[in-house]
Amino acid sequence: MTAAFDLPDFPWDSLEPAKREAAAHPDGIVDLSVGTPVDATPPLLRRALADASDAHGYPQTFGTAPLREAVAAWFERRRGVPGVDPAGVLPTVGSKELVAWLPLLLGLGPGDQVGLPPIAYPTYDVGARLARAEPVVVDAAGALPQAGGIRLLWVNSPSNPTGAVHDVATLRAVVRWAREHGVVVASDECYAELAWDGAALEGGLPRPGHVPSILDPRVCEGSHEGLLACYSLSKQSNLAGYRAAFVAGDPALVGRLLELRKHAGMIVPWPVQEAMRVALGDDGHVAEQRARYAARRAQLLPALQAAGLRVQDSEAGLYLWSTRDEDCWDTVDFLARRGILVAPGAFYGAAGRRHVRIALTATDERIAAAVTRLTA
Repeated sequence: MTAAFDLPDFPWDSLEPAKREAAAHPDGIVDLSVGTPVDATPPLLRRALADASDAHGYPQTFGTAPLREAVAAWFERRRGVPGVDPAGVLPTVGSKELVAWLPLLLGLGPGDQVGLPPIAYPTYDVGARLARAEPVVVDAAGALPQAGGIRLLWVNSPSNPTGAVHDVATLRAVVRWAREHGVVVASDECYAELAWDGAALEGGLPRPGHVPSILDPRVCEGSHEGLLACYSLSKQSNLAGYRAAFVAGDPALVGRLLELRKHAGMIVPWPVQEAMRVALGDDGHVAEQRARYAARRAQLLPALQAAGLRVQDSEAGLYLWSTRDEDCWDTVDFLARRGILVAPGAFYGAAGRRHVRIALTATDERIAAAVTRLTA
């Protein structure tokens, strides 16, 4: 039977044998393969959700005005991006659905191309295929091509899985190239508050602009035309189960997305919108969560190095991009024999086939167990 879409096999299914081996460890598995938060949702956000639980009417697809204004204020306060137009803000049902459906919502189809990073979150590729467009590799940090059929370019900084961060000059070159060729740039920035290398902290968080947004005036030269920044509160606020995210940027592009999402009923529930609004106005809980990840990273990084792995990039985000200079599946097996499950770099493209992605999203007790096994 022919599939309706030319989609790859779901990659995580192939990790089951390693998961079984890791689970057989006498002290149990340490699962560092996924980026699912393990810490509690902050109480003030749970209260916000509960206080808005009398949601008897349909919510607005566009999001409430207070939420969109909170997003704009957050961009200025936390990302160093003034002047975000609330009319260019749209809440989304998590960020994965936006990534998966954005090419289709922008009207891409057969004959169009979607540019994605050489090492990339697999859903960028899936989104192109759902629109029946062609995914092509474009290295934003390298020599940008003649656009040809490229109509949408994904940029991911900080990167999942590598943790690499694009600087202002690199992003500015991407924006200039895209405008010259009529290409929309979508920038996935959901790890921006989790910068590590060289991050000067203010109130426990990286100074605004340390990880530049595609909407940063230094990058976009004062105009958000043709640009979309995608963001999720899953990681910084432990709201993965709330499906709380948003896209912001060019009001004309956001307006196109809004019209189609209205027809499709792609709406963030009003209680979740209220929890998002509160989360975006409170930096304290984000600083607390960042400190937890920083402590886990400080333990796990030297332990991996002691076990013979080299950690590369990993300037920001929730992952340590690591290699033993061998095929990624050999490294997966090496760690599974020690009861530690990690993600093979091949999940993120051929360029990742000699690396593994190791997540910080485990409890303090499980991180400590991994450190013991790696250094024994």
